[in-house]
Amino acid sequence: MTRKALFQRLAETSSFDIAIIGGGATGLGVALEASSRGHKVVLLDSHDFAKGTSSRSTKLVHGGVRYLAQGNVSLVREALHERSVLLQDAPHLAQPIPFVMPSYRWWETWFYGSGLKLYDFLAGTHGLGRTEFLTSQEVLSRMPGLRPQGLHGGVQYWDGQFDDARFAITLARTAAREGALLINYCAVTQLQHASGRLKTLVCEDGETGQAYEVRAKCVINATGVWVDQLRQLDADAQGVPVTPMVTPSQGVHLVVDRGFLPGEHALLVPKTVDGRVLFAVPWLGKVILGTTDTPRSDMPREPQPFEDEVAFILNESARYLSQPLGRSDVRSVWVGLRPLVKRTAEQDHSTKGLSREHSVSVSRSGLVTVTGGKWTTYRAMAQDVLAQCEAHQMLPATASDLGRDRPRFMGAQQTHTAPVSLTQPQGLHLYGDEQRQVEQLPGAQHWLAAGLSEAMVRFAVRHEYARNVEDVLARRSRLLFLDAKASMAVAAQVAAILDEEGCTKSELKDYLLVAKGYVLTP
Repeated sequence: MTRKALFQRLAETSSFDIAIIGGGATGLGVALEASSRGHKVVLLDSHDFAKGTSSRSTKLVHGGVRYLAQGNVSLVREALHERSVLLQDAPHLAQPIPFVMPSYRWWETWFYGSGLKLYDFLAGTHGLGRTEFLTSQEVLSRMPGLRPQGLHGGVQYWDGQFDDARFAITLARTAAREGALLINYCAVTQLQHASGRLKTLVCEDGETGQAYEVRAKCVINATGVWVDQLRQLDADAQGVPVTPMVTPSQGVHLVVDRGFLPGEHALLVPKTVDGRVLFAVPWLGKVILGTTDTPRSDMPREPQPFEDEVAFILNESARYLSQPLGRSDVRSVWVGLRPLVKRTAEQDHSTKGLSREHSVSVSRSGLVTVTGGKWTTYRAMAQDVLAQCEAHQMLPATASDLGRDRPRFMGAQQTHTAPVSLTQPQGLHLYGDEQRQVEQLPGAQHWLAAGLSEAMVRFAVRHEYARNVEDVLARRSRLLFLDAKASMAVAAQVAAILDEEGCTKSELKDYLLVAKGYVLTP
């Protein structure tokens, strides 16, 4: 469906059951869950789908080993179940991956290994592989890039990884197939109330400036770290105060070449010098290093890393990797803002102890706000949101999973869809059973960069809601996240193809400015 057709449908629909503001993991999850239950759904995002936090994760589908250390067993158990569901739903975009936790102190293997055995137990039938105790030789055979000096052994356990942005686009497309209307670059500018209840949204097409009114029985605020801004807009109309729900936390990731950590295993350092967790994860032909957990009060769309965060990741990585690592080795750096649920009794300025669990609240006017959580539990969050809508009689009661098949994801509609390796470079395999469709488009043999063909750009515009260069290079392809300079080199060619496809704002100059923020200066 063309963008013009999307807005025509929006204008012609008198009322929706659910209007969702925000097209990240949470909003897209609600859109799919609600539309698959038969609700009439519209989702609006002021930018691209997964533009914010949802495309800037560590790319893990995990139960949360660190949460187990905090004693949050219920969160871990739920996440392990949802991990299994996500891996089943999108075998072309998610896979199990073995992690190695090396021990450089004699007691670490048994101390952390016993906790990971509990992780196995909590996973039950949803486990991906059993935890193993490793000798130092076995650790090095799995991870030849590790520093051998002082190594006493280690532990191997299993978790999952995925392509977060492509998974988000797949959620959007699957929800659309189920009947939902989803529009990116369409900002909500007003909330209109009648008799104290929120009834109507006013939104604006970011490309034409045309305004539209959207009526809905239930309005859901799923704007991530920005939920309090929309809550304030709702409260202003009622003349009531708002207590902020979110404390943003910044997470920085660095990307380096695969040679620093060859092999198919990821690295987990359970406790760095300041008590954090460090990951080194092979992903799409590169290695992701991260992450940090830094409080910040501002919430920019393109947050930048602090120098001490970059130094922390490089210094901590150097303690474990045998090959020297410096700033010039970093191919890309990206930053995500986590929407941590605020605990008002917490008085210190650390965010490590704040809740990663999600929170759902309903205002006096009926605005439903959901925040917190993580990618792994996006589906459980969506179910909780709809349960709240039903409890407040904004929607009729419907069945969730019971007696209803989960919708098959776009790209995984064939029962034989083969799992892929996300440690290998990006390419056609990430399209699942739609690979043939991509190959039939013009430019299938014209490769603009490694893993990116002209046909993929055309597919992104025609089928994946891409509107500009950044959409293509950051979230349909992942080139910006893998190698920022390489993405800048190919940007003009992508812009030319977008122009051919009728995109009125390819925004080449804007993209180059954004991409510079992903380049780590020496």
